[in-house]
Amino acid sequence: MTMDKKTTRRYVLLVFVILGVFAVIFLRLASLMIVEGEVYRNRAANSILKTVSTPAPRGEIYTRDGDPLARNNVSYNIEIMRNETIDADINDLAFELMSILRKNGDVQEDEFPIVFSEDGEPHFTYDQKIDQWKETYDLEEVANAKEAFEVLKYRYELEDLEDSEAQKFFIEEASEISVPISISSWKFREELNKERWMGSYRIEDYDMTAKEVFAHIREEVFEIDSQLSKEEARDVMIFRDQIQRQGSYFQYQPVTIIEDISLDSVIAIEENIHRFPGVNVVKKPIRHYPNDSLASHILGHVGRIATEKEIEHYVDELGYEKNDVIGKMGIEHAFEEDLQGKRGSEEVLVDSRGRRQETLETVDPVPGKNIYTSIDKNLQKKTENILEEVINTIQQGGTYETPWGTDTFQNAQGRIYDKAKSGSAVVLDVNTGKVLALANYPDFDPNLFTTGISSDDWEKLQPENPNDRLSPTPLRNIAISSAVQPGSVYKMVVGLAALEYGLDPNYRMRDTGYIEVDRDGNQIFGNWLWNQNRGYLGSQNLVEAIADSNNIYFGSVLRNWDYSRDRALPFSMSVDQMLEFSKELGLNDASGIEIKVPSEESGNIPSEEMKTLGIERSLRWKLSNDLRLEHLDPEVVDLTEDPREDIIDEIISWTDENPSRGELYNRLLEVGIEREYIDRIDGDAGWVDIIKYSYFNQAYWTKMDELNLSIGQGEHQYTPIQMANLMAIFANGGTRYEVSAIDRIEDPLTGEFENKEPKIANELALDDPRHLDIINEGMLKTTEEGTPRRYFQNFPVDVAGKTGTAQFTGKIPPKDEVEYLLEHLNRFRVSEDEVYRKIDELREENPEDPRFLEESYAMREAIKALNPSMDNQKLNQYKDDYDNYSWFIGFAPYEDPEIAVAVVIHQGGTGGYSAPIFREIVAEHLGMNKALEEENEELEDVDEEEGSTVNP
Repeated sequence: MTMDKKTTRRYVLLVFVILGVFAVIFLRLASLMIVEGEVYRNRAANSILKTVSTPAPRGEIYTRDGDPLARNNVSYNIEIMRNETIDADINDLAFELMSILRKNGDVQEDEFPIVFSEDGEPHFTYDQKIDQWKETYDLEEVANAKEAFEVLKYRYELEDLEDSEAQKFFIEEASEISVPISISSWKFREELNKERWMGSYRIEDYDMTAKEVFAHIREEVFEIDSQLSKEEARDVMIFRDQIQRQGSYFQYQPVTIIEDISLDSVIAIEENIHRFPGVNVVKKPIRHYPNDSLASHILGHVGRIATEKEIEHYVDELGYEKNDVIGKMGIEHAFEEDLQGKRGSEEVLVDSRGRRQETLETVDPVPGKNIYTSIDKNLQKKTENILEEVINTIQQGGTYETPWGTDTFQNAQGRIYDKAKSGSAVVLDVNTGKVLALANYPDFDPNLFTTGISSDDWEKLQPENPNDRLSPTPLRNIAISSAVQPGSVYKMVVGLAALEYGLDPNYRMRDTGYIEVDRDGNQIFGNWLWNQNRGYLGSQNLVEAIADSNNIYFGSVLRNWDYSRDRALPFSMSVDQMLEFSKELGLNDASGIEIKVPSEESGNIPSEEMKTLGIERSLRWKLSNDLRLEHLDPEVVDLTEDPREDIIDEIISWTDENPSRGELYNRLLEVGIEREYIDRIDGDAGWVDIIKYSYFNQAYWTKMDELNLSIGQGEHQYTPIQMANLMAIFANGGTRYEVSAIDRIEDPLTGEFENKEPKIANELALDDPRHLDIINEGMLKTTEEGTPRRYFQNFPVDVAGKTGTAQFTGKIPPKDEVEYLLEHLNRFRVSEDEVYRKIDELREENPEDPRFLEESYAMREAIKALNPSMDNQKLNQYKDDYDNYSWFIGFAPYEDPEIAVAVVIHQGGTGGYSAPIFREIVAEHLGMNKALEEENEELEDVDEEEGSTVNP
């Protein structure tokens, strides 16, 4: 069949259309391959695919009931896309932008490390920080980091440790001491930071002054207009230094110039955005703590990655960006990887200069997980307020009044404990080990750290007196990091252990007032009532002894001796057995709380070996400070080279042997000590008696040591969180839980929760569970009939509790030791001029001894050299003494307990002063305050109704 003409024409037309399309395609391909081929080949050769990561919103932190503790607010940040700016205009752009920010107060602190002093001269902030640190620790005279480290080792009696071990001690054991020194390079960490920064500008001469570096960067690196003032030029440098820190290649990544600017700046920049090519005002999440300082030691704070250790862990190992915000303390740190979330990404094409050309693909970030703590917000807030109010009232010797009691903080003699400036309170759920409240005073506002803390604010968070370990320090988490003597609150442990080893709780012992420690009666172990007014507590059993805090009873129990009858007790328990029992109660272990920064102290159950090591350290310190060259016999030892270190090592090695006085006398002669100084030193005891009786004879547990151990003195050291957990064990029948501050963790994408279940650390295996009931009865009687009964006489709920007054012996080191010495030179019978002349002489005589670089040490040695009757003890005699720790621990209600509480006030004077804090915490937890408020409101309503009826 043949096609008609019309159909044929259609086919022909279609063929021509197809041929035309192919012709167009052919011509375009020819153009691309031949005419424009070189252009596209160059573009392809110079285009690189890059992945740009985008941060995830940080997970939020809540109370157990969902009240926010840490959230993400919207922050307006200035970012610049370097590839969108023109090099020639960058300085003008920076100047105008910084002018707007300055006008609106949005540039308070910056990271550019050259600043101007009051006289207008430029200085490195790195050098200023080193100088400030030296001044804080009285090290102005040291020349370098090595000398500073050696001085600190001597100061803290660590000279016998390797440098690495001493550094570990400073980091882990003495958190209040900041030692910013790298022992691998023997440089201050700020020196290393300075060198790294200068290196980023290819400056190899690290000895250049700040003025020279400033001029070099201004004129040769950034080429800033010479018409600008140095302050204006520095503003441009701030801007450009932020870009410089990112590196020249990564121009496809936005650089954050400044965070959290005001709306005034946002408006001013947006209105003139055409003048700021490459600049964007972007919304970003910023950490915010809506309750300010509430629960700050639980939450911690965030900050940018900064230290070498952080860079190695987060950047190198986990793939974080260098400018990322991380948790630095508390839960923010402990749950960093959960809170951080998963970063998103953008696939972008960049040219050979690193400038962004095109975004190909975007992957949204995954928000971090939300953490629900176990904290009861109302109880936490009340605990913090009570702690602060009571401590401030104690300082003033005032009266603290609530519906549950009126408490006056002065003793019968009108004594006021004005050094009570810090403390802690911990509240645990006795049936889970969960933290319901954890408060420290003083505390801090974590919002200060969210965009970088200012120098002024940082200074306010430092210890008032860095030389005093009890100086108030807002960043110190006393609850977990401050282990101190517990005093009488330890007596329940001794009582429970004794019951387990066979003590009859009804066995009565008469209070003798004191126990003679030595045969001559020169040393006695006294009961508190005897020490106070020569009184006696009479005949008591275990429950009564707990209630009245009877030292004699518990000393007798641990010594297995009835001193009132002068005979052995009808049971046997050694000191070691009692201390092993303490370990079963968790007093030698960390509590288990998730917080890792600051590190938790695991407490310290004493041991004889520990005491021996401590005595050896003290003896070394004594000899290092007081054994002088003039005490040595030049016919026995060569004095051309100082032989004292070898002599000291030899003497220390005799500790275990503890030779007799006669043998020790002969040995001291043999090592080269002059006979006259062995016998007497400036009219006082000589070296033989000092070493023998003050050190060697004390290197092992004595009768006094054992008596002190029985009442929580001596080498006992425990944290408030450990003592709260101890009370939880007594309250719940013997179960020790791992303490936890976390209730659950939420996945924000699915809404699913991972519950943090209570974890049992140990079940106390008691021979008779009723033994706990006996101890608890003693604590009930303590609040009803014992020394703190006045604090509970109007309290309608039965509670179990115990006071503790723990001695902290020693003198408080002044903030400025040199100032103290100068103030008392007349009493030391020397003049200032001769002291400074002698310091110069001693430094010339001891050029290799780093201790003489410390002005306070050199001054003390100079005074002793000028007045040989002075020793360190006499030089310290005008310093203030520490006051006692005040403890109160307990649980409530007595029947069917719910919470365990531990309270400690540093230098609070007496254990009773902590009792009102415990009482008010219990009242808040049990809803008594709320019930009273509602009752008062009802009464007010009734009064108003009656008033309106009488007066229509």
